[in-house]
Amino acid sequence: MTAADEQHDALLRLDQLEDGALCETEARFEGNDAESLILLREGDDVRAWLNVCPHAGRRLDWAPGRFLKDKQGRLVCAVHGATFELERGECVAGPCRGAALRTVPVVVDAGVVRLLRT
Repeated sequence: MTAADEQHDALLRLDQLEDGALCETEARFEGNDAESLILLREGDDVRAWLNVCPHAGRRLDWAPGRFLKDKQGRLVCAVHGATFELERGECVAGPCRGAALRTVPVVVDAGVVRLLRT
């Protein structure tokens, strides 16, 4: 295993995620239990957030790995309707307006989406 492999945990291959799609995967942080992540592919780039609504601490998906988007392409929490723009993960409507999803640093390396460990 190389030093780069030790600092970057593989999450999935980029080609497993359609452009513009959201998916759910899990990652371990500092030896803790696995936590659910939301991944968004935009071309060759991927953004990631913890799958936790800042309003009530619940998952955002309505079924495992299934997410709601509104007509503007914003992520909608299935429980209380909080709506998040996907540029910065900020809540723009609903009970936690102004709060934001917790960003998780990821990198695409040789076609693999990896968790970036700092």
